[in-house]
Amino acid sequence: MKRFNYPLLLSLAIGFIMTSCFEDNDDIIHPTTAADVGDFVWKGMNSYYLYKDNVPDLADDKFATQGDLNNYINGFSSPNILFENLVYDRLVTDKFSWIVSDYEALEASFAGVSKKNGMSFGFFVDPDTNSNKAYGYVRYVLPNSNAANNGIVRGTIFNKVNGVQIRYDSATNQIDNETISSLNQDSYSIDLATYNGVLVTSSNGSVVLTKTVLAENPILLSSVLEVNTIKIGYLMYNSFTANYDDELNAAFANFQANGVTQLVLDFRYNPGGSVHSAITLSSLVTGQFSDQVFSTEQWNSKWQSYYQENDPTQLINTFVTQTRNGQTLNSLNLSKVYVITTGRSASASELVINGLNPYIDVVQIGTTTTGKFQASVTLYDSSNFGKSGANPGHKYAIQPLVLKSLNSVGITDYFNGFSPIPVMELAEDFSNMDVLGNETEPLLALAIADITGSGRLMTTEERRKINDIKTIDFVNHPFEGTMHIE
Repeated sequence: MKRFNYPLLLSLAIGFIMTSCFEDNDDIIHPTTAADVGDFVWKGMNSYYLYKDNVPDLADDKFATQGDLNNYINGFSSPNILFENLVYDRLVTDKFSWIVSDYEALEASFAGVSKKNGMSFGFFVDPDTNSNKAYGYVRYVLPNSNAANNGIVRGTIFNKVNGVQIRYDSATNQIDNETISSLNQDSYSIDLATYNGVLVTSSNGSVVLTKTVLAENPILLSSVLEVNTIKIGYLMYNSFTANYDDELNAAFANFQANGVTQLVLDFRYNPGGSVHSAITLSSLVTGQFSDQVFSTEQWNSKWQSYYQENDPTQLINTFVTQTRNGQTLNSLNLSKVYVITTGRSASASELVINGLNPYIDVVQIGTTTTGKFQASVTLYDSSNFGKSGANPGHKYAIQPLVLKSLNSVGITDYFNGFSPIPVMELAEDFSNMDVLGNETEPLLALAIADITGSGRLMTTEERRKINDIKTIDFVNHPFEGTMHIE
């Protein structure tokens, strides 16, 4: 896999901007005002934004002088509003570019560290179509977290937050603002309930949950199951967090040592993360495609032309044989892999599916993925957009989409996500979520049934009853759903 020299590339970006627009510009002064932060925002987006060519205000010849740019920036009341004005087709094409006022929190999130109570959850809408009620369900709980210590487990149902019934707004397809506001507090209470597949009933109990700063290992579960003499590896991997790649390699060493011949990757709650980690995981699954093309990249026209003319290899990602720390990968050399997905599976999770598809049989189980094929990068307010030398007067950074990914046969733009074939399509049953990693857990059981050729598959009618329940995701922290390059 190629290695980007980002300080060099970012310096080149500044060169592009200065020669095309601001020939009379002096050295950048450290910004201290909203207008100065806006200057950084515009120049970063002008250089790197993937959809720059679709935004007239980002054209290289839009402003003849720095003064003209300053007048434009001063027309916006905040850097955030300016940033949003520069994002292309926010509701469809670009849902994933951000601006943040605290890049340290962003960096911590990418490392798996954030403030949380340890309860990962989503919502489902009341099956009664005449009701606007919604209910929370717990996906999993981090060990030794506040939620775990308060008895919250996978499958816990709750109907109220801070004593107020959760509501669903069909117009916005979102949970009501009061619930969202409460869930974003450092401490809140949930009222417990039960669900029998038809009705939700209050259980007259409540739990107060408190957030603390936690580091989440993305490898929630790694185990070897033996079913009908077949050794099946199971990996529940909840984010592509680069600083856990060595632990990921160790999990595959255990698969190797136990003679695993079949593998189930559980991405059902994985919203994405590091591109390099996605390539590392894909290389651990395989191993027989060393140095072959895993994916290619398409940047905006300015950078695409630069790479194609100067170093086209920069646009190619290949399968790897080592972790970033130089460990040899414990690859399984598989020709088939099972991947469990839901609507929460996004970005780097989808990159693995798309990247492996031309090479091996990828059997998808669950429901349709998000549909995100673009990657972003963190740009800081410095002379070359790198963190070194970043303006000490503020902590703003932007995380714009800078490239889209294509697999080795050119597949990209999967806005509608990836879907299982009908017989493998199955949503989670909130009345019977079972224990993750158990052979009886419905989604894993479906994979095992296909692997072993035994076991009962659900009928179409049984699957329909479960799949028809409407779910609503909740972003537990603002930096989820990413595919980023470091």
